[in-house]
Amino acid sequence: MNAMHAIIVDLEATCCDAGSIPPHAMEIIEIGAVAVRAGDGAPLAEFQSFVRPVRHPPLTPFCTQLTSIQQTDVDDAPTFPEAVLRLRAWLTPFSPYCWCSWGDYDRKQFRQDCAFHRVAFPFAGPHRNLKTEFVATRGMTKKLGVSEALHALGLKFEGTAHRGLEDARNIARIYQRLC
Repeated sequence: MNAMHAIIVDLEATCCDAGSIPPHAMEIIEIGAVAVRAGDGAPLAEFQSFVRPVRHPPLTPFCTQLTSIQQTDVDDAPTFPEAVLRLRAWLTPFSPYCWCSWGDYDRKQFRQDCAFHRVAFPFAGPHRNLKTEFVATRGMTKKLGVSEALHALGLKFEGTAHRGLEDARNIARIYQRLC
């Protein structure tokens, strides 16, 4: 890999367990990212932003319970276009980079939100699906969640699950083992 850095990204989005928010209408409500050195995975910097949803502004009780993100967190948050501008500015010093997520959901959700808001996709570098890489390097067939992958490495999840920055920090710990 010729990228000098990797950007570990995790996001949270509006969700519902009763079907009131279809997948195509889900919106990013938190962006978490950790910049790491590509060679050894050493953390360099972090980014976190809540994002104000516009299609389904009230968070569902399920979403709040799952993510611990409160309505006041998103009511006072920047819009998606504003959050993307901040993310782009934060990414600039780390170029060239690849960006990584646990699975393909984050990439697809970013593309969906960028299309809806008519803003350019924020990532310049190639994407790496660390979930797929993790199972391939370990000769597994079942794709594991972040907590399961950490456990397989003899590590424990640190922080609160389903929070963008804290998930990104834990994915960065897995990334260090993949280096």
